[in-house]
Amino acid sequence: MKRIIYMAMLAMGMLSASAQDTYETARLLGGNLNGTARYVGMGGALEALGADISTISSNPAGIGLFRHSTASLSLGVVSQQGVSTFDGLSKTNMSIDQAGFVYSMPNYDRSSFLNFSFNYHKSHNFDQILSAANSLTNASLNAITYAKDGLGSVRDGGFFLDENKSGDLIGWEDNTSDLRARTFNQLDYLNANAILVDPADGQFYYTMADGYKLNRAHRGWISNYNFNLSGNIHDRVYLGFTFGLHSVDYSAYTEYTEHTVDASGNPNGSVTYQDDHEISGTGIDLKLGAIFRPMEESPFRVGVYINTPTWYTLESRNHTEIFNRISGNDYHGQNGVGYENYEFRYYTPWKFGLSLGHTIGNYLALGATYEYTDNSSADVRQYTGYVDEYDNRETESDRIMNRNVEQSLKGTSTLKLGTEVRIDPSLSVRLGYNYVSPMYDKKGMRDSQLDSYGTMYSSTADYTNWKSTNRITCGLGYKTGAVNIDLAYQYTTTQGNFYPFQQELTQKDGAGNIITRTDFATPTKVDFKRHQVLLTLGYTF
Repeated sequence: MKRIIYMAMLAMGMLSASAQDTYETARLLGGNLNGTARYVGMGGALEALGADISTISSNPAGIGLFRHSTASLSLGVVSQQGVSTFDGLSKTNMSIDQAGFVYSMPNYDRSSFLNFSFNYHKSHNFDQILSAANSLTNASLNAITYAKDGLGSVRDGGFFLDENKSGDLIGWEDNTSDLRARTFNQLDYLNANAILVDPADGQFYYTMADGYKLNRAHRGWISNYNFNLSGNIHDRVYLGFTFGLHSVDYSAYTEYTEHTVDASGNPNGSVTYQDDHEISGTGIDLKLGAIFRPMEESPFRVGVYINTPTWYTLESRNHTEIFNRISGNDYHGQNGVGYENYEFRYYTPWKFGLSLGHTIGNYLALGATYEYTDNSSADVRQYTGYVDEYDNRETESDRIMNRNVEQSLKGTSTLKLGTEVRIDPSLSVRLGYNYVSPMYDKKGMRDSQLDSYGTMYSSTADYTNWKSTNRITCGLGYKTGAVNIDLAYQYTTTQGNFYPFQQELTQKDGAGNIITRTDFATPTKVDFKRHQVLLTLGYTF
């Protein structure tokens, strides 16, 4: 048995058949309220009012209401409330949030328009510092590895630990198999080889902890590049189509420490896990929308739209280390290292929207939008190892992980309300409210006992079941000649329950019976509060 473990995690199993787990992929769902300052200042409720370039990514028919060509650029500052700098990530960061143009082509009598548009906007700003700490009772991350080994087989949610040819402990499907269990993830590898085994007698021991602390710095964004064709027919019906390209650039650095105790409950050291994780890739989607005025003499408008899934092709990379500082442990002062690199596919759900808009004279605009997305239908996909007749790599749904998606995620409703009051021809005041219902089921769980490649390639164990999101917005607009300057402020608040690892753990009791412990992890209440100031410069030509 090796005493010092400092080596790469072996990427055994079918590397080309990799996937991701529910909570890692869920961070790509939804999005921030972002775009032009006018759009943000009105809570995003412009899907029927239109004439704002940010509607290109929700209801593309909104671009059809432009009567003149225009270009705009939006710059923002976001600041997270109630946190301290971690891993060099400040709580306040600048951002380029939007840049685009609309080219409008009226017909000879200007009764109809055909518009072309391109817009870049940052749909996700991942910059976030997450901190959580709490007590633990008869639980630890390495105890999960010990319990899974005690189950002895992947069929029961565990594995059978034994050495490979290099002398490293690997979790096999059972005691007769030479296949790595998909329930054996990178954390299990590090725990098994740097904590659990006593080299003197070859027996397995686990260590409990009385508390934990986690700090994580999320970084990155999802950039959307949207190309739009839209128009209107006699100023009564507006139609639009958008083709979208998405670019994902996400990274996170995590430090998770458990304060360990001996059999008598006395402190005896700590275990720290450090993880560098990245997700990058691209996706495409389509958006269709329409706006119509039911009554010819009324400015009242109704908007409807549908957004296809975003079909992502992604790559994940991580570098994970464990530092054993448990007094008396044979591996005290040693550490383990693991890293992996793999590809996967992910298809987000469909989105459906209905919007109402009305103007009174040239001084008041009112908007309301409702969107629905069934997040439980998101599709985690794995490569099959085959190619089609066009040499494209074939994929299939990860059925086991997708069952966890159905259990942990649920449908989300988004309500957007906004108003704009024109004080005089050059100055406008805006107010908005934006509500997003919870995406996570309160009983959702990141389960490391699933027989899935999404489990096998996990390098962290924590998860957060975030609750509803509330956004309050306001803004000002100033127009002089062909130039407009818009300013918006947005306050976002979300709360959630953080778990350092899975809440339910299947294990064997003293009599060898398989039982499920339902209180294994101690949750911590966390919140995410963000302030944003956004400036848009526009020019009409």
